[in-house]
Amino acid sequence: MRRRRLVPLLAVSVTATLAPALATSTATAAPAATPSTAPSSAAKGTLDRYVKQKPQWKRCEADSPAEFECATIKVPLDYRAPGGKRIDLAISRIKSTAPDKRHGVLFSNPGGPGGEGLYMPLGMQKMLPESARQKYDLIGFDPRGVGQSSPVSCGLEPDEAENWLRPYKEEKFDEDVAWARGVANKCKEKAGDTLPHLTTRNTARDMDLLRAILGEKKISYVGYSYGTYLGSVYTQLFPGRADRFVLDSAVDPARAWRGMIQWWAEGAEPAFDRWTEWAAARSEKYGLGDTPKEVDRTLWDLVAQANEKPIEVDGQPTTGDDIRSGMRGAVFTPESATEGVVELKKAAAGKPASAKKLAAFAGSGRTWTAGAAEAPADNMTASFWAVVCGDNSAAWSRDPESYRRDAIEDKGRYPLFGDFASSIKPCAFWDKSVEPATKVNNKAGSLIVQNEWDPQTPLPSGQALHADLKGSKMVTVLGGEGHGVYPNGNACTDGTVTGYLLTGKLPAKDVTCEATADSNAKARKNQKREVLPGSPLPERAPDRF
Repeated sequence: MRRRRLVPLLAVSVTATLAPALATSTATAAPAATPSTAPSSAAKGTLDRYVKQKPQWKRCEADSPAEFECATIKVPLDYRAPGGKRIDLAISRIKSTAPDKRHGVLFSNPGGPGGEGLYMPLGMQKMLPESARQKYDLIGFDPRGVGQSSPVSCGLEPDEAENWLRPYKEEKFDEDVAWARGVANKCKEKAGDTLPHLTTRNTARDMDLLRAILGEKKISYVGYSYGTYLGSVYTQLFPGRADRFVLDSAVDPARAWRGMIQWWAEGAEPAFDRWTEWAAARSEKYGLGDTPKEVDRTLWDLVAQANEKPIEVDGQPTTGDDIRSGMRGAVFTPESATEGVVELKKAAAGKPASAKKLAAFAGSGRTWTAGAAEAPADNMTASFWAVVCGDNSAAWSRDPESYRRDAIEDKGRYPLFGDFASSIKPCAFWDKSVEPATKVNNKAGSLIVQNEWDPQTPLPSGQALHADLKGSKMVTVLGGEGHGVYPNGNACTDGTVTGYLLTGKLPAKDVTCEATADSNAKARKNQKREVLPGSPLPERAPDRF
């Protein structure tokens, strides 16, 4: 069967303003067939016609499992004008294995923005116990503008899409500004009528329209990374429709999206300190230094050496910036970071080194990754910027010089990655959002799951979402490493999440679990190095990457 990549995640968040007529009610759930996005009576009639669609389910591909079905529905491009342009939404499902025990539908999202979710049911089918597969129809979808859902393109070439996380260099800043402006201008020229509507809020509305089309009063949901933001926005817009929501590796809604990118720099500093202590405690084995200060100096000496003359890593020149970028994620797994620096020292001395252990340092921020076969080559990148820039344009300064100042300041505060995170991005030249950002503040029940040492959505990010979702409970995995928790083979975390999905009962209080070597290994295996914006996507679909 032809497999498609699940896009990463940037675990981040953003948005804008619907006319009051489109605001959703917080009242109890309406009848299943009634869309909860209904505006005025005239517009409601138009939206009702969407609800009356009957998906034409068929086997997704000739060699895919027979129970894995796909269909395409139509959704409004602009929910303020549902009688206007329509776009496709590619959807999929695997039905409950025991209809007499069925509870409802379980939606899912793998992360992103830009992650293809159409094949998520295959991954959910493998990771959920049989008792949960009996409870739910597993529902997947490619978010609007992504994959097979009317995929967007900015017409970007690889050199325009790659290396979007650029370290600040005084002599190259004007070039970086020109790159950011060029990406924004190309996107506007190529897809200016579509991009303003490719937002998290509208994807949440698509989810609710799909709920109504399926004839369900509520949905349950499992979302990873960016998917936690999408899930929390759904609970804000449609609190009466949210049933059992699992939000794994969470985005802080207040920091969507510039602030979430900056989290990568802020969150790396405590992880760096933890790493230096870990390596120093094992100096006899690794030889990086007897104290944390000595380990620190070993790393920065290598950075300085690579700045003078790039170090050859597997035949590729590796700069000091490459080392900083690679260490940003590596330090969250101290053993891997230590082994990598040991090999880097060998390479710097001209000795043979393990290319596998040095993989983290081979370049930074490359994003050019093809999506679904049907989608344009730059679809992941284009849809990423649409959400990151369009969810909340107010988060992005329009003054290029402000990015210069921030990059210089944050490189001093967060030496590993501060300038990468804070320097200029295309959002500085994006059009103003058509709606205000979503303020998440509700009492909808949900379960937030978070590793203590998550490189993409640091622990404080998950804690912030927990505070915003006042009806939520949180599972914290102390010592947990990696981005994406459930399932990780840890009886504490897996048992809590699965129990909630089966019963709908949240824990009486927040849960603290202790990581194990096996659960950390599985969590780390669930992610890839950043191929698209920032966050590696939890690998939730089998054989798809």
